[in-house]
Amino acid sequence: MKNYNFIQVYYTASSLDSAAKQLQKILTQHFHVAPGKIKSGKLFIVDEKFDSAKILSFAQEALCDQIIQAVSINKPVVPEGYHSSLIIGKLPGVTDDEGVSAAKTMIDFFDIQASDDIQIFSQEYYIIENDIPDAVLRKAAEDFLCNKLINHISVNIAENGQIFVPEVQLTVDNTVETIDIQKDEAELLKISSERLLALNAEEMNAVKDYYADKKTISIRKSKGMPENPTDCELEIIGQTWSEHCKHKEFNAVIEYTHPDGTVEKVDSLFKTFIRGATEKVRAKLEENGKNWLVKVFTDNAGVVKVNEDALFVWKVETHNSPSAIDPYGGAITGILGNNRDPLGTGIGGAKLLFNTDVLCFGHPSFSGDLLKNQLHPKRIFEGVRKGIEDGGNKSGIPTVNGAIIFDERYSGKPLVYCGTGGIMPPRFSNRKSWLKPVSAGDKIISIGGRVGKDGIHGATFSSRELDEHSPQSAVQIGSPIVQKLASDFMVKACAKGLIKTSTDCGAGGLSSAIGELASISNGAVVNLETVKLKYSGLLPWEIFLSESQERMILVVTPQEEAEVLHLAAKMDVEATLIGEFTGDGFLDVRYHGAQVAYLALDFLHDGVPRKYLFAEMTGRNTDKEVLQKESDYNTVVHKLLASDNIASREFVIRQYDHEVKGKTIVKPLMGKTRKAPQDAGVVRLNFTGREAIAVSNGIMPKFVDADPYASSAGAFDEAIRQIIAVGGELPLDSSDPNCFWSVNDNFCVPDSVYHPESNPDGKHKLAQLVEMCRALYDMSTYFSIPLTSGKDSMKNDFKAGSVKISVPPTILYSAAAKIKDYTKCLTSEFKKPGDLIYQLGKSYHELAGTEYAKLFGYKDGSVPVVRMEDAMRLYKKVSQANKKKLLRSVHDISDGGMIIAVIESCFGNDVGASLSWSGTENLPEDAMLFAESHSRFIVSIDPVNRENFEKLFGTDAVYLGCVTDEPVIQFTHNERQIISSPVAELKEAWSNGLREQMI
Repeated sequence: MKNYNFIQVYYTASSLDSAAKQLQKILTQHFHVAPGKIKSGKLFIVDEKFDSAKILSFAQEALCDQIIQAVSINKPVVPEGYHSSLIIGKLPGVTDDEGVSAAKTMIDFFDIQASDDIQIFSQEYYIIENDIPDAVLRKAAEDFLCNKLINHISVNIAENGQIFVPEVQLTVDNTVETIDIQKDEAELLKISSERLLALNAEEMNAVKDYYADKKTISIRKSKGMPENPTDCELEIIGQTWSEHCKHKEFNAVIEYTHPDGTVEKVDSLFKTFIRGATEKVRAKLEENGKNWLVKVFTDNAGVVKVNEDALFVWKVETHNSPSAIDPYGGAITGILGNNRDPLGTGIGGAKLLFNTDVLCFGHPSFSGDLLKNQLHPKRIFEGVRKGIEDGGNKSGIPTVNGAIIFDERYSGKPLVYCGTGGIMPPRFSNRKSWLKPVSAGDKIISIGGRVGKDGIHGATFSSRELDEHSPQSAVQIGSPIVQKLASDFMVKACAKGLIKTSTDCGAGGLSSAIGELASISNGAVVNLETVKLKYSGLLPWEIFLSESQERMILVVTPQEEAEVLHLAAKMDVEATLIGEFTGDGFLDVRYHGAQVAYLALDFLHDGVPRKYLFAEMTGRNTDKEVLQKESDYNTVVHKLLASDNIASREFVIRQYDHEVKGKTIVKPLMGKTRKAPQDAGVVRLNFTGREAIAVSNGIMPKFVDADPYASSAGAFDEAIRQIIAVGGELPLDSSDPNCFWSVNDNFCVPDSVYHPESNPDGKHKLAQLVEMCRALYDMSTYFSIPLTSGKDSMKNDFKAGSVKISVPPTILYSAAAKIKDYTKCLTSEFKKPGDLIYQLGKSYHELAGTEYAKLFGYKDGSVPVVRMEDAMRLYKKVSQANKKKLLRSVHDISDGGMIIAVIESCFGNDVGASLSWSGTENLPEDAMLFAESHSRFIVSIDPVNRENFEKLFGTDAVYLGCVTDEPVIQFTHNERQIISSPVAELKEAWSNGLREQMI
C-alpha cells in the first residue's frame, strides 16, 4: 500500500459543528449514553508524493473556510482528552465525489498536468470525549449516519496509520466466459437467478432457441464466436429484456375478470390506455388548430412546442430500489439521471430549467423491528432528501415543486420520483432538434464520468423484488459537478451543430444507450478497451453494462469528430471515441480486437416473448359514511395540521434551492411570512418575455385500496386543478395556439404477476393497475390533456424471509402547462383583511381514506370521486374569473379538506378568517369540514367584485365569510361555534408536526 498524508479540516467553534450536534442527539436519545464533547470534521487522504508544507498550503487555501475552520496535517485523529472516534468513508470503488473534486482542485492549485495518479479520498470523522463501546458507535453509524453497503465504518482508532484507505485492489482478469445454455428449464432459471438476469422460463427458452438456430450458429461460426452465448451477450439480453427497459407488463395481453364475472381482454395497457389516450387527444387538438405536440413516447422525454423559438422537454422517472439500499446515492443518481433525459432528447443539449421531486416514505416515527437490511424510514428520508439537495443545488437547477407522502407500506421500498423540464430550440444549425438521426459510419463518443463496478445490474435489479440479498453493486453515486460540466458542453456543442444526436447512459449503461441508437442505423461496433475506467480489473461485460453515472453517448459525423473532442477538452469534459455505427444488423462488441458479443438487433429488440397475464377485481367498498367520532374540532384541526401528510415541509424546502437561475415566479412557500404552501410552481421561460411554465403533481395512493380508478382519476384531477389554481387554462380554452399541457404518468406498483405461492393476490394487484390506467384514459381524453412521457416501476416489494412489504399501487401525474403571462398568476395566501372567502365546487359525504378518517382508523365509506363534467365547468369559470381580475387568491382543497385549505391560506400574511357554512348540501359537520372531495378551491376576492363573481360562479360558489385582521380562525355552523383557534397556534402545530420527528 502507498504512503499517505492525512489532512483534517474541522470547525474552530463547537456552535458551528452541526454534524457533532447530530451525533450527540443520536447517542443521547437513541442509545442513552453520555458522550461528553464531540467534534467532527473532514479527513482527506492524499498521496505522500507531495511534501507536508505543500499539503498544508493546499489544505488551508483550497479545502477549508479559514474564517470558521482550521486544518492539521498528519496529527493523531484522537487527541488528548478524547477517548472514542468514528470515521465514515466510502468502500473501494464507490464514487467519492468530494475526493474527486479535491483531486481536481489540487491539479489546478499546483498548476500541474492532470494525471490518473493523483487520488484523494475523503472521510467524515468524529472524536468523542467519553469512552463509547465499539458496538454502540457502529450501530449509531449504520442506523443514522451512513449505509454499510457503500460506506466503510471505523470505530475507536487512534493513529493515522490505522485509517482505512479505500484503494481498489482488483486482479486484472479479461476472461470472457461462455455459458452453456442448452439446458432444461430448471437449469435455465438457475442461470437467470445466479446472474441476476431477471428473465423467466419462457424468456430463457427464447434465448436458448436463438442460439440453437442454424442461421445463428452459421453466422457465429463465421465470426469465430462460440455456439453458446458469452457472459457479455447474456448480460446484454438480460438488460435489454428487463422489465425496466422493455415494460413487459405494460405491453402484455391481460385477461381481466370483472367483479360480475365478465371477462375483458386488454391488449397492452400502454397501447390501449396511454398511447391510445394521447392519440385521441392529438386528433382533437389538431381539429381545433392546436399543433403543439411534437414528440411523445419515442425518446428520453416528451417534447411540446412553446412558441416559434422554443420547445419544452419534460420527463419524470423513479429511482426506488437504489434509494432503499442507499438513500443518498439512489436519490442523487435519480435526480442527475433524470436531468440527462431532457439533455439527451432529440439531438440533445436542452437547457435544463427546473427540477421537481415527489417522495413516498414510511412514517418517520416507525418504532417496530426492521427486517434484515431494511433501513429505518427516517434514515431513508434524510438520505433521499440530502441526495436531492446535492443533485439539484450543485447542478444549478432550481427545485420548484414536489410532495412528500407517508404510508407504512413505503417502509420497505420508498418511491423517489424525480422530474426535470428543459428548453430546446426547434433547430440546431440545419437540423431539427427533436429528431434522432443515426447513420452507418457515424462515430460513437462517450463523455462524462468514468466506468466502475458501481451500477452493475441496475436495470435487472430494478426489475426484481428487493430483498436482503440485493447487490451493493447496483447502487451508483452521482457527481453533480461532473454532470454540470458535461451538460454545459452539450448545450454549447449542440448549439454549434457539432452533435448529430445523443442519448444518456442510464439503465444498462453502454449496452442500453448504444443498443437503442444502433437500432436506428441497424448496427454498431464498440471497442471496450477505449472506454475510460475508474480503475483496472473490470471484466469486458462489466465495462459494457455498468451504469456508472454522468455519461452521455454522442453520435458525431467523421467530419465533426475532431472539433467535438477539442471542445470537450477545452471545457474539461472527458470525451472518448469508442466505436462507430454500422448497417449490418448486429451489435458487435469487442475487447482488444476479440469479439465478446455479436447479437442480431432484431432478436435483441424484438425477440422477447410477450407476457400473458391474469387480473381479477375482487370488488369495492361503497358503504355509506358514518363517522363524526370527534366533536372537539379544534383538537381535530390541530392534529390534522401536525399529521405526517399535512404538516409543513418547510424544513425540507429550505434546503433546496428554488431561486437559482432567477426565473421562479410562484415558489413553494410564499406570502409576507414565506409560509403559505402553493399549489403549483411557476417558472418563467426567459428574462425578456412574460411566458412561463406551471408545474404540478397529483398523487393519491390513500384511496387506491378502496377504489383504484378513483385514486388515479383523483390524482389526475389534482394535477389539473393545481395548475388552474395558479392561472392556467385548459388546452381548448386558450386563444394561444401553443397553450400546451404535457403530462408524465409514473406508475409504481408491487409485483402484479400472479403466483399461487409467492404472489397469491397478484391478480387483484394487476386488476388495480388496469383500473388506474382506465381512469388515466378517461381523464386525459375528457380534458384533452395528453400524456407525453412516463415510466413504470413494477416490482416495488421488499422481502426478507417470509415477510413481504408491498407499496400501495401508486400513480403520479406530473403536469406542466404554458402560462401566457406570468404577471397574471395567482397564489394561495389571503391578501387583505376584509376580502371575502368562498369555496368553489361541491362537497360530498366522502370521508373514506381521508386524513380525517386516518385519525380514527376509519376505513369504511366512500372515497372521493371525480365528477368530470362539474370539474370542467368549474375550471373554465376559474380561468374566466382570473382573466376578469375577480380573484385575489386561490388554493386547491386536498389533504384535510376545506378547513385545512382555509387555515393554510391564512399563514402567508398572518391573517385570520371568520367563517360560517351556507352550503346547500345536507352534510354532517365532519364531511363539511374535512371531506376531500375533488375539483374544489378556496378563493378570496375583493368585496367590490362580489356581484360579478357570484354572477359568474352561481351555485358553484359557496360563501364562507371574510378575511380578518385578527389572526384567529372562527367557524360557525347553525349558529354554533365549532372552531375557534389562534392562527399562531395552528401554524406552530403545522410547522413542527413533522420536523419534530426528524433528528
